[in-house]
Amino acid sequence: MTIRLFAGAIAVLAATSAAAAAPLPAAPVFPRGDTVDVIQGVKVADPYRALENADDPEVKAWSAAENARSRAYLDALPGRAAVAAKLLRLTKAASAQANGLQARGDHVFALYADPAKQQPWLIVMNAAADPKSRRDLVDPNAFDPAGHTEIDWYSASPDGSKVAVSLSRNGSEDGTLHVYDTSSGKEIEPPIDRVQYPTAGGAVAWSGDSKGFWYTRYPDSSAPEAERHFNQALYLHRLGEPLSDDNLVLSARNGLPRTAEIYLDQGQGGAAGLASVEFGDGGQYQHYVLEPDGSAIQISHYADKVIGGAVIGRDGTVYGVSRLNAPMGKIVKLRAPYTGGFARGQVIVAERKDSAVIDGGEFTQPLALGNDRLFVNRIAGGPSQVSISDLSGGHAAALPLPAVSAVSEIDALPRGGALLRVATYLDPPYFLRWSRTTGKATKTALRMTSPISFADAQVTRIFAISKDGTKVPITVVSKKGIKLDGSHPALLYGYGGYGVNQTPAFGGTKIRLWLDAGGVWADANIRGGGEYGELWHREGALTKKQNVFDDFFAAGQTLIKDGYTNHRKLGLLGGSNGGLLMGAMITQHPDLARAVVSQVGIYDMLRVELDPNGAFNVTEFGTVKDPEQFKALYAYSPYHHVRAGAAYPAVLMMTGATDGRVNPMQSRKFTAALQAATSSDRPILLRTSQASGHGIGSSLDEQIAEATDRNMFLFDQLGMNVEAAGR
Repeated sequence: MTIRLFAGAIAVLAATSAAAAAPLPAAPVFPRGDTVDVIQGVKVADPYRALENADDPEVKAWSAAENARSRAYLDALPGRAAVAAKLLRLTKAASAQANGLQARGDHVFALYADPAKQQPWLIVMNAAADPKSRRDLVDPNAFDPAGHTEIDWYSASPDGSKVAVSLSRNGSEDGTLHVYDTSSGKEIEPPIDRVQYPTAGGAVAWSGDSKGFWYTRYPDSSAPEAERHFNQALYLHRLGEPLSDDNLVLSARNGLPRTAEIYLDQGQGGAAGLASVEFGDGGQYQHYVLEPDGSAIQISHYADKVIGGAVIGRDGTVYGVSRLNAPMGKIVKLRAPYTGGFARGQVIVAERKDSAVIDGGEFTQPLALGNDRLFVNRIAGGPSQVSISDLSGGHAAALPLPAVSAVSEIDALPRGGALLRVATYLDPPYFLRWSRTTGKATKTALRMTSPISFADAQVTRIFAISKDGTKVPITVVSKKGIKLDGSHPALLYGYGGYGVNQTPAFGGTKIRLWLDAGGVWADANIRGGGEYGELWHREGALTKKQNVFDDFFAAGQTLIKDGYTNHRKLGLLGGSNGGLLMGAMITQHPDLARAVVSQVGIYDMLRVELDPNGAFNVTEFGTVKDPEQFKALYAYSPYHHVRAGAAYPAVLMMTGATDGRVNPMQSRKFTAALQAATSSDRPILLRTSQASGHGIGSSLDEQIAEATDRNMFLFDQLGMNVEAAGR
């Protein structure tokens, strides 16, 4: 499963000047070992191999000492209480918001996040999606007020009478499936365990008659422990029947790879379903039509280059995005009986050169069906474009959107029309209702409100020139009338992997307090993402990963060259795959920034594939078993490029103990290496949370605690105005 951390989960606050910080205790020393591996004939030292064993008492003691040291520094920063209080106050003052809508029967279901509670919960509304009709359906806060139980995902039946929900704990994403009756809210089936895990995720799609569902599941305890998070399979369950009678629909016996990731679609309520099966995290898919009798018809192979996010209509017609000779994406239509599969499908929307159809998969959906309309979600360097056509691709029209905005979901309504969730950097997210009758979209009452105003702010798009001459977009959020004299603190965020796009999202406290403290916020649309289609992704993957780091370095240099900031005032922020990016910046360009925050990142690129989720990432990063890929991995692996005596910037490493996407040992090893090597007096800290994983599913309290620490560190190191930020 993609090791992505949502950019929207990163909230930035203010702190105080470095001069006011309390003295920092010495870092605990973990003894260097003498482990040396020989990989592709190359001797590779691994002095902190022992830190991989989280159960070792010495590792536990060292990690506890690191946490104590981080707390001694972060808790002593003047202004912390005011900033934390303001973050909590502004967060609580925002309204609740709905997302993840599913229109089924006479109901519209949604996940509902209210800052008065620790976790989002599942609600149901009327067919018009009127928020006043909201009724709570499955609320993990009710049975776990501390917020340690979370909803991974849900799927409502076509008639809206039932809903299946995956629940997990402590951000582990280790989910068990529960089935509820919509009218009563009561659980009506025995729970099904092992349906969700961070490696391949999980999914459910209901049968057209709402009397059963397809579901994903991992091997049970009879499988070797090392294999229990691989070999995801697909089953068909009929309500009221024992699990032992469930049909095994897709598995390794159908040729599914060990690292299969199964995504499902059946939103239109027809008899058949659709499974899109990704080969690890690299964006290669096969597709299967799921028949009501439990059989499956394969309709695409990897060579067809039909990506994730394909959808199936009520009549069984399948619509997909093909990148075969079309790296920006074309829309292909395939009717039953699916003779020849997508290889013989009809192209109904040609590739466009000005924008790319977005990637499908874990977090995004490029296509949506609404009765007799097809919605296509595109991206042009970061901002969204949405087109609406008939089911043959004709009579296409563009949906008017704000200039720098993103459409994160498109949901067809039972009685016609659709709801589209829109966000900008300066406006809280809201839903537009598109009318088939008028062809127009209007704002609805289904929106978030916030006490935060950005009336004094502006959004600017600039470009950096990377090492090889590639133009890289940067979105800068700053106060109006800012003087480009190089004096401002700036925070540059990046990700760059898996075809994941950096798109506009409401700044909220993340940007408001940063601007109040005198700062500038910037997002870089570097290669590795899909902002300019599949070529943009592939130019930042496998043996070309160094392009990602070159792009981000160029973005930082451009912020300095254009007068937004200087090296002493520049901070860098990234998580997960973006944590790898931070590691590369620290080791390749230690003098670029004054401070770096790296969350749940990967740093030892030669051993990452030994973890379960690391094996899924081989299609994105490569493997040490391939000579050329090993050469590329070893050339940039941050852990292996820590140099004794280098003057490293201030670094805050953040990780979660239950992280199933990135092993926390990655942060332990890199931290120990940096602390032993640096010649600067700037702090290098490690913060390990026992109540969270990769950041997905964290309680509101945990999110606020992490945000407070992250931003107190940044604002302290960059010498920002804590008084203004805390007011």
